[in-house]
Amino acid sequence: MSLRIVVTVKYVPDATGDRHFADDLTVDRDDVDGLLSELDEYAVEQALQIAESSDDEVEVTVLTVGPEDAKDALRKALSMGADKAIHVEDDDLHGTDAIGTSLVLAKAIEKAGFDLVVSGMASTDGTAGIVPALVAERLGVAQVTLLSEVAVADGAVSGRRDGDAASERLSAALPAVVSVTDQSGEARYPSFKGIMAAKKKPVQAWDLSDLGIEAGEVGLEGAWTKVEAAAERPARTAGTIVKDEGEGGKQLAEFLAGQKFI
Repeated sequence: MSLRIVVTVKYVPDATGDRHFADDLTVDRDDVDGLLSELDEYAVEQALQIAESSDDEVEVTVLTVGPEDAKDALRKALSMGADKAIHVEDDDLHGTDAIGTSLVLAKAIEKAGFDLVVSGMASTDGTAGIVPALVAERLGVAQVTLLSEVAVADGAVSGRRDGDAASERLSAALPAVVSVTDQSGEARYPSFKGIMAAKKKPVQAWDLSDLGIEAGEVGLEGAWTKVEAAAERPARTAGTIVKDEGEGGKQLAEFLAGQKFI
């Protein structure tokens, strides 16, 4: 028996960089470095742990939708230990929102073949956290989301979801979609051997025509959501300095009260 795991990953702008909007109010990706979304590293890690603990043959494929530079995210996942990668790239994808992204991912997952889809809980740029559920709906399979623990056995996936007041044990028959949180286990650091091996692992390139998707279904034209306006964040102003000459406590209290902090 074999198990086919597809891990969806995203190439995101570096949160420590100076990010800007382009003229069409999409993120100007040429103006900032990108990287594999940190939350997706947990998804890759859990897929690899499932593969390592299984007695069956397991193939781990990483899938991303994004510009040419998104290959860097795939290479990072491959260097961690994934077997192969799929990159969906098309100029008409520019401006695609979460709804459109879920369509592209679902079509690519169907084309690749799968038993289990593993995703991070959200991307570190959009942070919507809805794509795993949308993909599951499009694929017509069960979803088990926000897991801090995940395992596969006897044709089913199971795990623990931690809430504010209680934890749940959940399970679903395969095929299924799961998402994992940043509490699921620290992601491994790629070894030098893994980095070198990643250079030889296959990366398939697909575009919209390969997936049977029309340009009008995605991109800015097909987006269900859009940014209406954006403005630069105001520059930081100098703070208020309170000199304590016997009335410092009172002045501080008045300042906090004026800002409605107390």
